[in-house]
Amino acid sequence: MTRNAKINTLLLLLVAALAVLPLALGLGEGKEEPFAGADAQAESAITELKPDYKPWFSPLYEPPSGEVESALFALQAALGAGVLAYYFGVRRGRRQGAAQALAQVRAQGAARGQDAAEPVREP
Repeated sequence: MTRNAKINTLLLLLVAALAVLPLALGLGEGKEEPFAGADAQAESAITELKPDYKPWFSPLYEPPSGEVESALFALQAALGAGVLAYYFGVRRGRRQGAAQALAQVRAQGAARGQDAAEPVREP
């Protein structure tokens, strides 16, 4: 097994452990919403500290259920991952294209008997 394969396997096991351990250890038992998001936890903490607090902003769109909210959040994450993957793919493609073009220029120069470091001059 190569070094990269060992690292990838270790990272995969770590991710699996992060997903399974909270469930296996029962970290959410006894709570109404055991795995609520940070927004819900912040809202409950604020209402405990200051019961008369009134928010100064309300959401533009309130999803009809928690499932729809989760689906919209997952869609947002997928779109963001797609944009990042596209960016890195284009960047890698440009780098590979530049390397291939440089290799072609050097090959043409070598075929003409020029030094590879010298620029190729077209007649």
